[in-house]
Amino acid sequence: MDKQKLVRIFDKQANQYDRRTENPAQSRWRQQLLSHARGHVLELAVGAGANFPYYPLGVQVTAVDFSPAMLEKAQRRAKHLHVNAEFVCTDMENADFADHSFDTVVSTLSFCSYERPLELMGKLRRWCKPEGEILLLEHGISSRLLVAALQKTLDPLLYRAYGCHHTRDIRQLAEQAGLNVIAAESYWMDMVQLIRAKPGTA
Repeated sequence: MDKQKLVRIFDKQANQYDRRTENPAQSRWRQQLLSHARGHVLELAVGAGANFPYYPLGVQVTAVDFSPAMLEKAQRRAKHLHVNAEFVCTDMENADFADHSFDTVVSTLSFCSYERPLELMGKLRRWCKPEGEILLLEHGISSRLLVAALQKTLDPLLYRAYGCHHTRDIRQLAEQAGLNVIAAESYWMDMVQLIRAKPGTA
């Protein structure tokens, strides 16, 4: 899909994201994962700032999104919640940060939309400090055959409507990119993955 069309899809969804009341399970997952965030945090595809209520005190967030409408919502939420954040409007796949710039790298429900997910996962490894952590809350292909078959059938339609793939293998992407997975949990018929990883070595 053309990237500008994808940006328009997410711009149109900004109000919906901002007003959304999450399933309690999703809120627990965010809280559980983000309790491990420390120091200078890079957050990919910040959206409307759904993670902001769960960051520990004292973190400094660099929040990136390619949707200006989403960033506007996130800025308001950060101000309301007193989150120390700076905002960068850019396509995450074209972003460039110095190696070892961040203590924590966070992605929640964003790897479904990237054109080159493995390449970007490799960038996360470079951008994270060697002693830091990469925190992922992502949805993707289930290990259950019937569920996976349905996901594969619906994936083209869902991508056209929402700009989101449902067939990515997140754990495999992390390992292929050289990340050292130190903790992983799966939920919702194995469609949702919570992963904590160390950058590993080049």
